[in-house]
Formats: sequence, C-alpha cells, structure tokens
Amino acid sequence: MSYRTDHERREQALLSPHACPSSASRGRPRAEPEELLRTCFQRDRDRILHCKSFRRLAHKTQVFLSPAGDHYRTRITHTLEVAQVARTVSRALALNEDLTEAIALGHDLGHTPFGHSGEAVLNHLLPGGFHHVQQSLRVVDLLEKDGRGLNLSHEVREGIQTHSKGKGTILGAPAAGERSTLEAQVVRVADIIAYLNHDLDDAIRGQVLAIDDVPAQLRDSMGQTHSRRIAFMVNDLLTATDLEQEPRIRLSSLGNDLLVQLRDFLYERVYDNPSVHDDLHKAERVLVGLWQHLVEEDPEAFRREHWPAGVPQDEAIERAVADFISMMTDRYALRLYEDLLMPRRWPVF
Repeated sequence: MSYRTDHERREQALLSPHACPSSASRGRPRAEPEELLRTCFQRDRDRILHCKSFRRLAHKTQVFLSPAGDHYRTRITHTLEVAQVARTVSRALALNEDLTEAIALGHDLGHTPFGHSGEAVLNHLLPGGFHHVQQSLRVVDLLEKDGRGLNLSHEVREGIQTHSKGKGTILGAPAAGERSTLEAQVVRVADIIAYLNHDLDDAIRGQVLAIDDVPAQLRDSMGQTHSRRIAFMVNDLLTATDLEQEPRIRLSSLGNDLLVQLRDFLYERVYDNPSVHDDLHKAERVLVGLWQHLVEEDPEAFRREHWPAGVPQDEAIERAVADFISMMTDRYALRLYEDLLMPRRWPVF
C-alpha cells in the first residue's frame, strides 16, 4: 500500500464527515496520474509553495510601502499567518488541513505590487477591470511554470476564488451555483482575522496609531494584545460553529460585529489614512507610467522582451501588460520604471 492511499484511509477515519477528504477531490482541469507519496491536496500545497509567484510575495507591499524596520508584514508573511490561523481552525474542527493550507498559501498569488493601491490602478486601466482574486486563478491556471500553470485541483482553485470579502459580508451563504468547501470558508475568515490583527500591530509599530486609539469596546472584548485578539476570534469561531447542526463556518453575532467594527476602524485610521498613502500615491504614478510606456509608447518592445509566457500572442496587449505588471515586486517595478523612464547621466571624459 502506498503512503498516499494509507493517508487517504486515515482521513476517512479521522476527519469530520463534513470535511473534504483527498479521495473525494473532483480532480484537476487536466487529468494527471496519482502518485505514491502525496495526496492531491499535498501536491497542490507543494506546487504553490515552490512556484515563483509565491516567492515574489516576499517583496510585495501588504500595507506599508518599503518600511524602515524589518518587522513589518509583507504579502508573504500575511500569507503564512493566514495559513497558520486556518490550519488551527481546521484541526480543531477535524477538517482537511492539507486542503486548507493549499488554499491559504495560494489565496494572494495574484496581488499586484504596492498593495491594494496597485490593484486599484490596474482596475482603472484594464478594460473590464482587474481583481486580485481572478488574477490569482490566472496565475495558477496560466501564468506559472512558463505558461503551463500549476494545474491545481478544483477544490483549491475554488477556495482561492471565494476567499475575498473586501468590505462585504465576512461569512455569508455561498452564491447560487457556487461550491464552497468548509476548508475554503475557514480560509476566508482566517484571512480577515490575520490581516486585521497584523495590520493593527504594524500600525502601532509605525506610530500611525496607539493601542489606546482602538475603541474601548474592542479592547475590552477582544484583548489588548495581538495574541489575545487572535485567540478571541478563533475561539469565537469554534464556539459558534456546530457542523452537526449546520455544516457551515460561523461567527457569533458579537464576534462578527466586533470584526466589522475593527475593520471599519482600520479603514478609517490606517487604510484610508493620507499619511500612510503618501508614498503609495507616488507608487501609483510609477505603475501608470509603466502602463503608458508598455501599452502606448513602445508596445513592440514589450512584445519582444516582456510578453508573459502562456498569454496567447493574439491576446489584447492591455491584458498582457496587466499580467506583467501584476507579477512585479515593488522593487522590480521601481527599477524598471527607472530603466525605462528616468533620464540617465551622460558620461563625461
């Protein structure tokens, strides 16, 4: 018996009947033979972990652009914190940790440089709009591995597709026709638990606000420290979720209200704070300048030198440029802008 089949048997015995065991996967867009060692979701996790898009997250802005300290979050540390919270919840509920981890590691692969400011620029410039969720699927389906994509399982792809909530409902019912595993629902709420807490932590570290600025109700209910707040939110979720009564991930009314209040507070004091976004406005001008140069001023050079692998040559150039820019790290975007658009000093002999 292979390790994979032995592991699948243990899943069937130990996981909740509402979990998604590896043996129940609906497969991949392109069929592949199973291997002896890893389950399908373990393979997906490893494919994401070793892909270039995942490594680039280390140099993409979370909230603070090029912070002076070494302890501020980037996209990759955010992703790892989401994965840890999500695995803790999945383990407690006897869900599939491998599926949960794969979704968590892949959920932000489509993010642009310069955080949500970069996303807003591409959303404005690209005909039809741009959203990091759809771009994350484009990354794993098309852009990775020199245009071959990662060929992830349907369950991981759907979890990536349904993770985002923005300012919307944190945990609503699935949309009509939408399949959503419990593992995907766990990642959705783990994402907001992670980013609200670490963005608050970074904002305090950056002296954008002090802990006493947080409304007293939030501090008294959720705790004064990063670890206490996360523990409160995770415990609230686990207490409110009763899979036997209703197979859906839930928060209590109080827990949901507190998360929404904290999110609103951070939007007001951090995400929409002009002092935080001064440099991000400059970064936006960098992306606009790159877009104009690549799309309008020298499209033939872009076709020769930068056309992304996997994007059909007859695709609209705007779509290909959006792919190219979205894959950039912050520092690569700045360096390319300097190379293409900044004047150079003439050597004097």
